[in-house]
Amino acid sequence: MAARQGEPGYFADDSMIRRVMSKRAVGVTYGLRALVIGAVHPLLFVGTSEHTAHRATPYTRLAVTGALFESVFLGSKTEADRALAFTRRKHERVVGALPEDAGPHHRAGTAYAALDPHLMFMTMAFTFDSAEVMYDRLVRELTPTEREDLYQDYVRWGELFGMPREAAPADYPAFRRYFDGYLDSAEPFLTDEAELVGSYLAGHRKAYRLRPPVEQVGSALYLLVQGSLPARIRRMYGIEWDLADELAHRALCRSIRTAHLAPPLAPRVLAGALAGRSTPSYQLLARREQHMIRQGKPSMPGVDPRNWVQRNCGATGGLGHAGPA
Repeated sequence: MAARQGEPGYFADDSMIRRVMSKRAVGVTYGLRALVIGAVHPLLFVGTSEHTAHRATPYTRLAVTGALFESVFLGSKTEADRALAFTRRKHERVVGALPEDAGPHHRAGTAYAALDPHLMFMTMAFTFDSAEVMYDRLVRELTPTEREDLYQDYVRWGELFGMPREAAPADYPAFRRYFDGYLDSAEPFLTDEAELVGSYLAGHRKAYRLRPPVEQVGSALYLLVQGSLPARIRRMYGIEWDLADELAHRALCRSIRTAHLAPPLAPRVLAGALAGRSTPSYQLLARREQHMIRQGKPSMPGVDPRNWVQRNCGATGGLGHAGPA
């Protein structure tokens, strides 16, 4: 996918990261999946939830984040630099400590910072893992060489956001051993709020019934996301998954993969619809959310729009300072 008006981006048009992230099937699913899985990392979840200005509008935050990421994945260097500078300004203010225990490995008082090298790597890890998984399922399975190239592109992407190169494993096999080991360890933990937010994002919990065909589109999206989650993550959220669910997930994935085969008689408009930026799709979610808010309907009922500091003013002891993000 060419950068704006032919101006080069940080990634070449034939780079794996552009080839993968320009597929809309990946672009509209990887973000939700990354957030659902990433919520099991208490420092990442609490650091974000305590500092974001979008506690009441999580889908708007998803749209903003998706646009920023695509600017770096797919945009020119000028566009990417604007997105990187904006993100850096926000991240500089994300510094605090856990206000409460979040499992045995993350006690109250544990410090976090958006610019912490390991936390930057974990953000990259959840993002890369989700892009890789959704491409394998919805487009085609990557070759070992493509998988390595995609991983190295993502490491470079993390570096652009400020992650030191040494924060990430040297190659894909080392990454996969580390990341899978982390997910299988005792470290992942869902706070009550993380479980609630993640359940909405995964479609396990639904706030409102939507009109056709939006309801059907949403159900298909949630089926793709839930089916792509590791079994342990589904169990942490209490998502029941039986043979019928698995068969439905596989059938939907197969139909989407088939569309990407681009047989000779497929209309050109189909090929065009399958590739390009996914930001407009996220913007549709954001506009729907904003409409609901104007009607007095919370986007995620049960999620307090106030962060921990605001809910416990006067009893924080200085923990978890919150600022806009």
